[in-house]
Amino acid sequence: MDLLSPVIAGFGVVFQPENLLYCLLGVTLGMLVGVLPGLGPAATIAVLLPITYNIEPTASIIMLAGIFYGAQYGGTITSVLLRLPGEASTVVTALDGHELARQGRAGSALGISAIGSFVGGTVAIVALTLVAPLVAGFALDFGPSEYTALALLGILLITTLGTGSPLKSLLMATVGLLLATVGQDPLDGVARLTLGTDRLLDGIDFVIVAMGLFGVAEILHNLESLRRPGTPMTSVGSVYPTRRDLTESKGAIARGSVLGFLLGILPGGGATMSSMAAYALEKKVAKRPERFGKGAVQGVAGPETANNAAATSSFIPLLTLGIPANATMAVMFGALLVQGITPGPTLVDEKPDLFWGVVNSMYVGNLLLLAMSMPLIGLFVRVLRVRPTILAPLTILITMIGVYTVRLSAFDMFLMVGLGVLGYLMKKVGFEPGPLVLAFVLGGLLESSFRRSMRIFGGDVTGFLTQPITAVLLAAIVLILVTPLILRLARRGTAA
Repeated sequence: MDLLSPVIAGFGVVFQPENLLYCLLGVTLGMLVGVLPGLGPAATIAVLLPITYNIEPTASIIMLAGIFYGAQYGGTITSVLLRLPGEASTVVTALDGHELARQGRAGSALGISAIGSFVGGTVAIVALTLVAPLVAGFALDFGPSEYTALALLGILLITTLGTGSPLKSLLMATVGLLLATVGQDPLDGVARLTLGTDRLLDGIDFVIVAMGLFGVAEILHNLESLRRPGTPMTSVGSVYPTRRDLTESKGAIARGSVLGFLLGILPGGGATMSSMAAYALEKKVAKRPERFGKGAVQGVAGPETANNAAATSSFIPLLTLGIPANATMAVMFGALLVQGITPGPTLVDEKPDLFWGVVNSMYVGNLLLLAMSMPLIGLFVRVLRVRPTILAPLTILITMIGVYTVRLSAFDMFLMVGLGVLGYLMKKVGFEPGPLVLAFVLGGLLESSFRRSMRIFGGDVTGFLTQPITAVLLAAIVLILVTPLILRLARRGTAA
């Protein structure tokens, strides 16, 4: 009953008219963002960060969460109709989804993905409700040394398990850590990496980094893509899947729910990796794997279920440990900090209204997603016809105004544009901004926890090994670093 009381009270928070409205707004915005190729949830949340200053904390996080999981379904529409993934997590959906569309079954593909998204999301929310308090209770034993190891583990996993090159990700993480040190030393007050200007003494605001690297960079990249020829639109047809489609998809939806939930918790995992893993799993267990790539409905159901389950479960490490599992969660972490809320193990007890309000809003948001997705597909298809030349300048204007309102500083606007150009160039040469932003977010936690630990251990770095949880986390770091080398040596030995 002790567990159920705050959970039930959380529904009372969600059903307040204001919070319901923001939940609906977030889910709708998320679907629209997913439909528009390029402008993903991380960029949208980054662009909206300044606006959330004026919204009550619980309502603003409910809205931003709705954008995240709503975008997972929205991206499916362009993947199926245009073979143009609106989100990275819907890339594999394009393989079979668009083939189904070419066969005149676009509606069935979109209908199955809506049902899979609802089931995957709901399973993950139930598991989140049960697991999150346990993880938070366990994390209450964490001290500075444990957080040092955990921050290191989070950065390492995002660089090794992400979708890009590990070496490039590691380089980006290093740049993120350097950017996190810009400003005055929190203990000594010494200026660090300020380039001699007083404007950087307070450090670089997270909002500027997020809006520049995600918002402006994505818009510039999208404008460049206008030169490429478009893909003809396919007719949608009936959005209600047949009984045969449902029968063939039920196993994929069940497996995608479990796989997505587990991979979503893992730092570096998230929706993209979950959808790819689910596609590979379905192809592996299929009786006729040769159908994949030619319009297999399981190739749509599995990934779409998994990416929504992962989008939900990735809130567990963020809310209970204060560790973002992916780039979008890093931006969400910033959104919580903007509201004066530090996510972590004490959040469940200190802010139960916010914690359970946000978690329970996902039940409502998932229902709204299912209710709106199929009837509104025609509307979202029309949205696809909005010219990027109209959308891009409008978004840039909102971004510039937003960043100016943070500190009423024109310097911040120039800094954001500079970071946006940097993010655009990074994208051109294959460097992902996610590891940079994640390392930037975790940099402060890593530095403060490490320095506090060294004070506790009297400057003896071996003190980390005397703490059981820290030692286990450090052993995991060593294992992750050493395992690829061992596997490579083993392959060379076998080849010889």
